[in-house]
Amino acid sequence: MNKLLSRLDRVGRRLEDTALVLLLCGMMLLAVGQIVLREIFATGFVWADELVKLMLLWLAMVGSVAASRDDRHIRIDALSHLFPPLAVRLTRIVVDTFAAVVAAVIAWHAFRYVRLIDIEFGETILIDTPAWIAHAIVPLAFLLISYRFAVLVLRQLLAIFSGTEPEEATRS
Repeated sequence: MNKLLSRLDRVGRRLEDTALVLLLCGMMLLAVGQIVLREIFATGFVWADELVKLMLLWLAMVGSVAASRDDRHIRIDALSHLFPPLAVRLTRIVVDTFAAVVAAVIAWHAFRYVRLIDIEFGETILIDTPAWIAHAIVPLAFLLISYRFAVLVLRQLLAIFSGTEPEEATRS
């Protein structure tokens, strides 16, 4: 089971990293291409600016998932230098549990929003594409962030009960 989880984690990491690289490169190429088309040829694509904005949204969401995957999200740990190691771990468990719950709530409400605005009202983007396709990244990303925080909590709990140092939960 541990091998399967490790393999799934590696596949997830590769997918996230690949998505980040492709989104960033595509966004840059499209933005620069649009500038060149406007300035040199006095033309451009009508949908390019909107697509760049959507790519930025996707880049931010996938980047947030990758940051939570590596436990590199914003963390204020000024007191961790004053507390003993067990207290630091317990504090991290409480904070990461809270973050998992908040991210899950945001995912639920983002899903409700996407369903209401995009699917029920039939909103479209990029000429004739259903908007829910582009906006679905928001609930999905927050769901994955919630999952990542839950995994961090489980690793911290396992480390406490086994008396070992957690692998990835000790980064700050």
